[in-house]
Amino acid sequence: MKNPILFTLFYCISILSFAQEIKIVDKPITYDSNRVRLSLQYLKERHGIIQNTPTIQPKIIVLHWTAAKTFSSTFNAFNPAKLPNGDRKDIAIVSSLNTSSQFMVDRDGTIYRLMPENYFARHVIGLNYCAIGVENVGSADFPLTDAQLKANIELVKYLSKKYNIEYLIGHYEYTKFKNTSLWKETNPKYQTGKNDPGADFMLKVRNDVKELNLKGVPTK
Repeated sequence: MKNPILFTLFYCISILSFAQEIKIVDKPITYDSNRVRLSLQYLKERHGIIQNTPTIQPKIIVLHWTAAKTFSSTFNAFNPAKLPNGDRKDIAIVSSLNTSSQFMVDRDGTIYRLMPENYFARHVIGLNYCAIGVENVGSADFPLTDAQLKANIELVKYLSKKYNIEYLIGHYEYTKFKNTSLWKETNPKYQTGKNDPGADFMLKVRNDVKELNLKGVPTK
């Protein structure tokens, strides 16, 4: 298309059309003053970032699985602002802020938005301050579905057109960002082992969003 004005108009219409096609159901978890306070504290103490609002500038999309079999069980786990007493001792040692993510995809492919997309969520060590998390109901023993695959592809495309997304990774790849400028975790020894959402799932998603030219793990 040689006419730059026509090209720009076509591009804008394409983005608007895609935004209208994707269906997202808003089902917010509790994001009260307590969660705001804990999120700001986490940003300061874990990422070394001081700010007045619990917002992020998304650069990374991180795909996860919930390790649970139902949407409701994970939603109920994410909903309290604080980790329940005695729960997740491996991460509770650094903060009482509960885990969460911006999105969760149910087994039938329904995309739920759990909070505003640019709000802070605790879902990936070292990168929360710039990462949008997408949880998928499932696990290694409860494989993710074709409907979830399709929904993740649509969501990655939607988010990449809306924000300045540079990276698309699986949760199991997050430690590859250590020793890069994006990694911001004040305790160099703090990390947990992850294998979600599986290498096969990530390969399928990446193959279907190749045109976005998103990076995977950093190359040294």
